[in-house]
Amino acid sequence: MNASPASLPPVADDVIQVRGLVNRFGTQTVHEQLELNVRRGEIIGIVGGSGTGKSVLLRTIVGLVRPTGGEVRVFGEDLLALPAERRSQVERRFGVLFQSGALFSSLTVAENVALPLVEHARLPRTDAQRLAGVKLALSGLPVDAGRKYPAQLSGGMIKRAALARALALDPEILFLDEPTAGLDPISAAAFDSLIVTLRDALGLTVFLVTHDLDTLYSTCDRVAVLSQRRVLAVGPIDEVARTDDAWVQAYFNGPRGRAAHGAARQGD
Repeated sequence: MNASPASLPPVADDVIQVRGLVNRFGTQTVHEQLELNVRRGEIIGIVGGSGTGKSVLLRTIVGLVRPTGGEVRVFGEDLLALPAERRSQVERRFGVLFQSGALFSSLTVAENVALPLVEHARLPRTDAQRLAGVKLALSGLPVDAGRKYPAQLSGGMIKRAALARALALDPEILFLDEPTAGLDPISAAAFDSLIVTLRDALGLTVFLVTHDLDTLYSTCDRVAVLSQRRVLAVGPIDEVARTDDAWVQAYFNGPRGRAAHGAARQGD
């Protein structure tokens, strides 16, 4: 299979367009002429070996990394070229869940979730706290979790609290960086199911960086493989798994890949 994204021209439903992306850090080139489209309403999984720049790509798209070259557009806008006020308006249309959760340890869970509502939506604190409770419920956390501090939560609960904060401003795109890393299989499966449910219920587009094969098979509409500083292949997972590449074959068709595929087929 040759699934080069260069053969996929942007269409009206593309909410993210990456063209000719170059990321260099000193003498290290992470991305070179990388191309990718992300379609409205899909869950796309980003995979690749260590050092292929999966998280760097996510951070570049959301504007946290300024690329060396190329262009990134979200909702048709180049974030880095926008005036501050307009950029803030666009950024409110996506939410980000970082791998560590990145919750403020000195705030309760509810206060963490309410913070974007106070700072960006300018809501009174009482209204923000009420809405934070709704977001926590959407993320599957019990009522009393909002009163706890991050240090009092399990790994799975931290992920859900971080998800609630990412959903605080009713985003259209959800960026998830290794959301099931460190979770036990049961918690990871529950989180995967939650992501699909939220996508379907809220009409989200989900950009998912992961190494978890179970997550890929149970949630993703398409998968993009980063290799050789670019997107080597992109498409439905069964098509990508047939790509003639040593890493792709070892990853998708090795013992763990076959097990994840078999589990997904049993669940259908």
